[in-house]
Amino acid sequence: MTREEKSLVIEDLTAQLAENTTIYLADISGLDADTTSKLRRACFKADIKLAVVKNTLLAKAMEASDKDFGELPETLKGSTSLMFSEVGNAPAKLIKDFRKKSERPILKGAFVEEAVFVGDNQLDALANMKSKDEVIGDIIGLLQSPAKNVVSALKSGGGKLAGILKTLSEK
Repeated sequence: MTREEKSLVIEDLTAQLAENTTIYLADISGLDADTTSKLRRACFKADIKLAVVKNTLLAKAMEASDKDFGELPETLKGSTSLMFSEVGNAPAKLIKDFRKKSERPILKGAFVEEAVFVGDNQLDALANMKSKDEVIGDIIGLLQSPAKNVVSALKSGGGKLAGILKTLSEK
């Protein structure tokens, strides 16, 4: 690979790091071709972009990026695969589900909405984390519940009052 090719790859990686808010680093070494193909298909179905990268080029792209990746560059040893997603917990759920059949991929680290997670022991925390849409849905539900209670109380109270007036008018 020439220097020009390397600089183009670094620029491309830097642009991808800048435009994505959810970045996972995983180790998929040791997977055979069939299992790797299944992982790629699962990533495609879950709208997750999977790419195998060179550690030195990714480290330089992280350094060139304006984001603070914390301890993530230190995890760049051995084989590294990048997973990009719009949903913060989607790659963690995919890894957890895929590991029911295989011992890989192993999570090296993740960068989710400005938070850095390092190590495979963080997989459960990442999988259980709610996505942005789920949190917004919970907040909307909480905001709507008092209004629904007031409306239902007014409707039921009006029905009772109408029933009492009707009974009194019949007498």
